[in-house]
Amino acid sequence: MAGQDVVEAEGREAAQEGRPASEGRPASEGDVTVSPWLAGTWLADPASHLSRRRPHVVRDRVVVDRYRSDGVIDGRAYLDPALFGIEPHRAVMHQVVVAELAAARAGTHSTRTRAEVRGGGAKPYRQKGTGRARQGSIRAPHYSGGGVAHGPKPRDYRQHTPKKMVRLALASALSNRVASGRLRVLGSFGLDMPSTKAAKSVLEAIGVKGSILVVLGPDEVSADRSLTNLPGVHAMMLGELNTYDVLRNEWLVFTEAALPGKVVVLDTAPQELVEDTAAPEPVEDEEPQEPLHDTAAPEPVEDTAPPELVEDTAAPEAGPADDAGVSEEAGGPGEDGQ
Repeated sequence: MAGQDVVEAEGREAAQEGRPASEGRPASEGDVTVSPWLAGTWLADPASHLSRRRPHVVRDRVVVDRYRSDGVIDGRAYLDPALFGIEPHRAVMHQVVVAELAAARAGTHSTRTRAEVRGGGAKPYRQKGTGRARQGSIRAPHYSGGGVAHGPKPRDYRQHTPKKMVRLALASALSNRVASGRLRVLGSFGLDMPSTKAAKSVLEAIGVKGSILVVLGPDEVSADRSLTNLPGVHAMMLGELNTYDVLRNEWLVFTEAALPGKVVVLDTAPQELVEDTAAPEPVEDEEPQEPLHDTAAPEPVEDTAPPELVEDTAAPEAGPADDAGVSEEAGGPGEDGQ
């Protein structure tokens, strides 16, 4: 299936669910945000920088819990599927890790050849007549203290790796950590001053232990210094993130300021996280119903209307008095007649 077919398929699924195809999540769940300090880098829009030759994205939505520094879940983070929701490519990850380890080598090793070793300029003995094998220098490789034949020399071990392979390998490693439940999103460490004890308590509160890779934002200097002395904890900025460090650590912790790609972070109460995402819909349906009951309250107006009718109907009751007046008038002439 071509990449364009995948995009069209995702667009059809998005239309059925009533959400934009580009965001990979319902539009009502929040606005897509990108860290401003990622502008101009491929991490700002990973989907446009990955290879289109094969459909890498296999998950339409990647949702993880967001933790506070005290270990309480206070929201959800919708991560970019292009980075956290693809099928891991093991061969590419292996090749990129080998290249990263090779590039980390200093390459300063060096040995001396027979020409660089001091001494050995004179022929040890004459060419013929000694009964021994002819020799030209005592600094030959087969002599003790002689030069090294074919020894290592300073060199650069860096390998050329295509950028798309590097990006695919990093996305594969991140997706593997999400699929295995080894990724945590932390709002912030909340440290005004460096404190190793406070940083350790935060990591324990969110339930991570062992070897931990913590990815921080550019302004979280106190957290960076606090994590330096913790054994098994490696802190780095997002620009330093690489495939090897992600795979060699058991846990991966992102602060909210360091999340790469297009991210939606929602503040939600802990009890609401237990409910389904479809649960808020009835609430929205019930809200417009309340004004309907309020508008149906003209019942008091109907109650006020009948009294007027009663007054109108009570007016004819005064008729007997009029009849009495009429009878008096009628009786008047009778009295006069008497």
